Formats: sequence, structure tokens, C-alpha cells
Amino acid sequence: MKAKDLRLAELKASIPELDPREAWRRVARGAVLVDVREADEIAQGSPPGALRLGRGFLELKIEDAVPDHDRPVVTMCAGGLRSLFAAEDLRRLGYRNVASMAGGFTRWKAEGLPFEQPRRLDAHARERYARHLAMPEVGEEGQMKLAASRVLLIGAGGLGSPAALYLAAAGVGTLGVIDHDVVDRSNLQRQILHADARVGMSKVASARQAIEALNPTVKVVATEARLASGNVEQVLAGFDVVVDGSDNFPTRYLVNDACVRLGLPCVHGSVYRFEGQVTVFWPGRPERPGPCYRCLYPEPPPPEMAPSCAEAGVLGVLPGVVGLLEAVEAVKLVLGIGEPLVGRLLHYDALAARFDEYALERNPRCRYCGDGAEFPGYVDYEAFCSAPRVEA
Repeated sequence: MKAKDLRLAELKASIPELDPREAWRRVARGAVLVDVREADEIAQGSPPGALRLGRGFLELKIEDAVPDHDRPVVTMCAGGLRSLFAAEDLRRLGYRNVASMAGGFTRWKAEGLPFEQPRRLDAHARERYARHLAMPEVGEEGQMKLAASRVLLIGAGGLGSPAALYLAAAGVGTLGVIDHDVVDRSNLQRQILHADARVGMSKVASARQAIEALNPTVKVVATEARLASGNVEQVLAGFDVVVDGSDNFPTRYLVNDACVRLGLPCVHGSVYRFEGQVTVFWPGRPERPGPCYRCLYPEPPPPEMAPSCAEAGVLGVLPGVVGLLEAVEAVKLVLGIGEPLVGRLLHYDALAARFDEYALERNPRCRYCGDGAEFPGYVDYEAFCSAPRVEA
């Protein structure tokens, strides 16, 4: 007997093999069906609910996908051979209840069992996002999540500019941008979405032009308007994550209140001279809810304590750092990976080249997100803040 045949016989003797119908019954009872075929094979069809990990990434991805080593696992390939080797590898990783499906997907289809043709990235997308696809934490499934996601940018200024470019580059499918302003030459020191040739153009039109030039597959929802109580819910409707790059207190309170009402995570950033800060306000988080903006700032500071960037200045590259951190948080929220900055504030001191982290507590008596609080409604935010609009 050849060595290959001998090895296969050993595997068949040690790894239980199930016919497709028994595999399907086990899945119905809680087993995990792991499809270890390559992407081009899976594109032709795969059992519904199967984990499509691919043979090359199986060892890297399986323990994140199936952390319980006692959970039953059934491996599947095209004809039933690769799945035997995959099952052996899973046993070596410590999985104690592993079987292989005899006949593979070919037999599965022949027996009339259900299958679907999963959405897959096309060749252009696979080339564009190749570095993401190489990461087990993202992969094709994560890239598809990004493509299906909708992220709204409040402002196309210093913070919104880097956030917009990197979210578009990352493959976020729909980017909303709301801003009522036009491009001014003084913006160009930090607002990298815009260009000298577009001075005088509306910021949302300029933003659309820059985003589509970088990644034409991104859908841009541009709203040239001032955000206000009367339109905020309409603007935020349908988005998954809000990235607040606003430059004034009335808008920050308005965005916070709308996100609390709609249950949306709000990625917040702000800058001042050489300092910046980033956090995620999300009191509606399903587990471990965090504070809202009002928990941190129940009332806005008096104008003399918060001079505008036009008055105090801001280092041009600083919004790039903070806006990129906001983009990172938004991507993590979309993918559901890592630990978002919920209940934590990250402070950056550019002169000292130092990051500091501060814990933020949710106020259980907060009028907007406190325990048992009913949404009190929107207010006159300009009057509440008693501060003129300032530019970041």
C-alpha cells in the first residue's frame, strides 16, 4: 500500500465519518459545520450557516469562531478527503468531538440538501482589500460587513477629513457626510479632504469628490445642511455608527441626544491647540453600557473657558491623529472586534508625545441616558450653550 493510501486509511480509522444527512442532523442539534474549501469553491455554493474558514486559515480562525473545544464540529470539503486532514488538525488543537463529512459538498448537493451561494468579494475588491483579507480578525466576512455598513460623519472639517478618507479606504459601503459650510483657504492647513482648487465649493461636494476619487465603490450620502433638532433624526436614520467631528458645543449636545434616542454609538473626537481626545459614547450598548456626552459634560463650559480654534489655534496635523483614531473606533464597532473606547477617554498630548487614558462613568441620574430615563426631547441648543459657532 502506498504511503498516501496508508495515511488515508489511518485517518478513516481514527476520524468518524458522517453521511451528509447525519451531519445536517447534528448541525440542527448544535454542531458546527466547518467548510474548509477554498473561496472559489465556496462561491459555487455552501450549506447555510456553515463556517467558511478555508483550509489555509483554519488553525488561525477556528478558536475565535468556536471557542468551546467540547462543541461538536463537522468538517466538510468538496469530496471528503481534505476534511479528514482538517478534522485531524482540529483534534491536535484540542477539539474533542470532531467528525468529517463523507463525500463532501458534492454528495451534499446530490442528496438534495439545502445550500446557498454566499455573497463574495469580486476580483477587484479582493485585490483592493488584500491586506484586510490576510487578517483573521477581518477576512472576507469582515470585509463584507464593512461593505454593508453605513457610517455617518458629522462635519467634513479637521476631524471628518481623515476619518472620511480612511473609512472610505477601508471599504465602508456607505459614508454619510453632513456639513453646511464651504471650503475656505484657511481650512487647508488641516482639512485634507479639500484642495486649493475647490476653495468656495461646498464641503460636502468637495468631500464627495475626494472620497469617490479614492474609492469609487463607496456610496456617499451628502447632506448640505446645518444639523438641527428638526432634521437630526432624519439625517441619522439608517446609519450604524456616528462619527462626531463637529466643532461646536450646540452640535455636540444635539448629536449626543439624537444618538441616545436612537441607540447609536457615537464616536467623539475634539482638538485644541496641541491636545486631542477620543471616546465612544454608547449608553445603548447591549452589554456594559457606557456614558453619554452629558454624563461627562452636564453643562457646556462658559465661552471664556473654551476659546475657539480660530482664537487659540490648532496644530494642523493634530486633527489627523484624532480623526484617524475615530476611524479606527468606527471600524472596530462595525466589525465587532476589540474593545471600543466605551467608558474610556483617550487623551493625546502632541507636545509631550503621550497618550493618557481616563475612565468615564455613566451617570445613573443623567436626564438623557440615566436609569429609567425617558427622552426629555430636544432643546434650543444655541441658547443652552450660549456660545457662537466655532471652527475646529
